[in-house]
Amino acid sequence: MPLSDFHLRASIAVSEIGRAIDFYEGKLGLPPLHSGPSAAIPDGSRVYGSGGGPALNVYQSHTAGKSPATLATWYVDDIDQVVDELAAAGVERVRYDEFEHDTKGITARAGGGRIAWFQDPDGNTFALEADI
Repeated sequence: MPLSDFHLRASIAVSEIGRAIDFYEGKLGLPPLHSGPSAAIPDGSRVYGSGGGPALNVYQSHTAGKSPATLATWYVDDIDQVVDELAAAGVERVRYDEFEHDTKGITARAGGGRIAWFQDPDGNTFALEADI
């Protein structure tokens, strides 16, 4: 069976699950669907829903924040509105020197559309993308 037959979910390592819960639930508004252990850490992981189903595993690990790459992207209809709502919740945008950003931190996306980035407390990077 090809892997394309199966649902895919992003997994994000965090250094402290309590702080991650405050960010992912409190600031991003993601609903927790499940919680469980992470290695030897009781209650050290969460599965969050997005887009109508499970979308993001967050687990406590010493590998948190080690990747400089974008780990997951939300494809949104109104990037300005989502950026404004995240800013109001205290989420800071990431700006990259090689791109020209507007006042909200949004830049043109390669191939058309717009993109903005933000990070969780461990420095894990996420993106918001919109076709217009």
